[in-house]
Amino acid sequence: MIGLGAVAYFTYHTVEGNRGVLAYFRLQAEILDAEMHLSKVASERAEMEHRVQLLRPDHLDPDMLEERARIMLNMGREGEVVVFDKRR
Repeated sequence: MIGLGAVAYFTYHTVEGNRGVLAYFRLQAEILDAEMHLSKVASERAEMEHRVQLLRPDHLDPDMLEERARIMLNMGREGEVVVFDKRR
């Protein structure tokens, strides 16, 4: 009876404990979520770095400069229609 109780105790904690099977699956799900978030943030960072690269003095893109100037000055040419992209 004591042996059966010990087996039941260890079996329960193998499944339900802090380092049990269910905790393992929960941690794997958290790791997957974190990796997906990392991938999203890394792609956003790469896009931002590319946009910054276009504004560097040694490689200045005239279109990017004009876009930033229009945003900062809140101005446009006469007869233009401005459509803002809220993702940026």
